[in-house]
Amino acid sequence: MGAGPEEAAVTKRYHPAILVSCEIPWDDDERLIEDVFRQEIRAALEQFDDLYIFGTAGEGYAVTVPVFREIVAIFREETDREGVHPMVGCIGLSTAQVVERVGIACDAGFRVFQISLPPWGALNDAELVTYFTDVCGSFPDARFVHYNLLRPKRLLHAADYRRLQDAVGNLVGTKSTGLGIGETLELARDTELMHFYGEANFPLGCRHGECGLLASYGAIFPAQTKELFELGRQGRFGELARLHAEYLAVADVFWEPAKAFGDLIDGAWDKMIVRASGIDMPLRLLSPYQSFPLEVYEACVAGLRARHPEWLE
Repeated sequence: MGAGPEEAAVTKRYHPAILVSCEIPWDDDERLIEDVFRQEIRAALEQFDDLYIFGTAGEGYAVTVPVFREIVAIFREETDREGVHPMVGCIGLSTAQVVERVGIACDAGFRVFQISLPPWGALNDAELVTYFTDVCGSFPDARFVHYNLLRPKRLLHAADYRRLQDAVGNLVGTKSTGLGIGETLELARDTELMHFYGEANFPLGCRHGECGLLASYGAIFPAQTKELFELGRQGRFGELARLHAEYLAVADVFWEPAKAFGDLIDGAWDKMIVRASGIDMPLRLLSPYQSFPLEVYEACVAGLRARHPEWLE
């Protein structure tokens, strides 16, 4: 059994955790189904303490300001309890739009935010620093996690984060699932930020530094997700490797019927996971994005039940 990360520890600015997204249920008229949303949040809180709304899977790119305000208020009501660490995603085309949404969520009582870069044009190095100092500097008592993905046309690397962490004291973490092996290792070793990796690269990241787990499958596989996280935290890397291989293989079985349907946006996949957990989550996404047909979802669940029923217990 290992004793923990193989590299010397770097003090991180945020706590390690399992980070779970809450998706938004819409009716046929693209209105929030409030009771289903509250049910989803409450079910997630039975298993996890770190929840967030409005990433890509949570359709944070698509909601209007009034809908954003409505959902933030409900999320605050449900997560305003001791030991819970809620986070609100704020996506916009400009600094001003992101600051506006952070301000709304701040007024509701939130202090931890997930922000992405503005996607209309790739930021150069000077613009990158300006964006983070302007957004994060507008809320000095808040903390920010950067949602690091290629949709804004620039993926950040360890050198970028070393520069940003020196300039922005309340930038505390990243959500980084799309980096290669070398980049994952460099992030884990060489920055003060808490990096939330996906299931695929979490085992690699936790070998080289303290990190968090972005749990795509937390709703459907809560026990296995928590075990995966704890094995990494405890440095039990042999056991982690075995569970990780099984975890990805089971997930692959679940998605098998969906693969031929096409490459849909994140929320289409994540809403199937939430629905499979027992929440009456509609598969619908806000216009113009396409969701999976109900028969594809049913085939996914049937395949998982037939081949790995123990994972649904």
